[in-house]
Amino acid sequence: MKLLKVLAPVAALIALPTLGLAQDDGPVAGVNASTDTVFILNSLLFLVGGFLVFFMAAGFAMLEAGLVRSKNVAMQCMKNIALFSLAAIFYYLIGYNLMYPLGTWSMDGVISGVWGPGVLEAVGVTADAADDYGYASTGSDFFFQLMFCATTASIVSGTLAERIKLWPFLIFVIVLTAFIYPLQASWKWGGGFLDEAGFLDFAGSTVVHSVGGWSALAGALILGPRIGKYRDGMTIPMPGSNLTLATLGTFILWLGWFGFNGGSQLAMGTVGDVADVSRIFANTNTAAAGGAIAALILTQIMYKKPDLTMVLNGALAGLVSITAEPLTPSLGAATLIGAIGGIIVVFVVPMLDKMKIDDVVGAIPVHLVCGIWGTIAVAFTNADASFGTQLYGIVVVGIFTLIASGVTWFVLKLVMGIRVSEEEEITGLDMGELGMEAYPEFSKG
Repeated sequence: MKLLKVLAPVAALIALPTLGLAQDDGPVAGVNASTDTVFILNSLLFLVGGFLVFFMAAGFAMLEAGLVRSKNVAMQCMKNIALFSLAAIFYYLIGYNLMYPLGTWSMDGVISGVWGPGVLEAVGVTADAADDYGYASTGSDFFFQLMFCATTASIVSGTLAERIKLWPFLIFVIVLTAFIYPLQASWKWGGGFLDEAGFLDFAGSTVVHSVGGWSALAGALILGPRIGKYRDGMTIPMPGSNLTLATLGTFILWLGWFGFNGGSQLAMGTVGDVADVSRIFANTNTAAAGGAIAALILTQIMYKKPDLTMVLNGALAGLVSITAEPLTPSLGAATLIGAIGGIIVVFVVPMLDKMKIDDVVGAIPVHLVCGIWGTIAVAFTNADASFGTQLYGIVVVGIFTLIASGVTWFVLKLVMGIRVSEEEEITGLDMGELGMEAYPEFSKG
């Protein structure tokens, strides 16, 4: 009882500020509790979503490490950590302001008039000095958007594996993350002409995934296939080194996608926003499941045995397919959208081989073709979307990215060469380019 008497006044003092009252029952000066809450929760959503998307970098690294041959594993790990680091620097130096003109255009809706590095708010910034007190902190927004930019570069890495030189690839990453990605993203997410036209892409089936896919396709066409991949009219299988790693990478990407799509709600300050974020999580998850199961069943039917690599890519295909609109579908519709993505992958992978387009990890079917499918599928569940406008956005972004990336790859090929020597390719890029191996004990017998 004595303890309760002592604690009662303390509890009362703690409760008063919670009720918005000072000890003299007057209001707390200079505080807008509702706006503070929106600012804080929105910033928190960006930060949590951002570090989930960051973890996708590990997912890409593990997926690629598992799907390339053991003599090229260290190179894929090197490329993934280097590309993320370059994206972080060049998106800060150029890309962020190029992507978000904030109404300042040098060509209205097309090219930003804001050039230069991103600038964060001051240390210990107060509400009255925040860049956008009614929205979120600049640092959280920058961090979240950077992760999308880096993801685009990660998509390119796997397609061109096992035969591309390191430094030309990294120079391409600089061009992609500083200019190509931010410029086309500004047309939709920066309030540019695609946004004004009514093009809808919630979290980036086109803006992120198809851009990575188009860039990879341009690189694959100019680079050519791996030695021995296509011979006498046949496609020669080149199995990956570690399907355990590839499976781990897929699960990491699946996890990261909750931040990718959920964070793209861009708000967590109301009951409705939080309910929508939870709806996005659920739809994202079931689309991945739909893609995986569709690929599982279809490969069993077509090849008499299920193909693990197809099932892994089927899950990723479902994730890419739902990314353009993860909010409005029902759970059933989201599962179906993802399942169609899984089916697409099973058919497109062998189709590319017939065209002698060598995509080591299947990034073009997953990110490009399913990115297109997911963007079209928006019109089935969102009444504000039209098929014509969705196709318009797909075509505009596709033409721009294919030309811009193709020119970049071609110039790099002319200036410094983009392909390793035949001897280095046969020996493996780990030794040829890096002088080290991912599995030295195994190579020594």
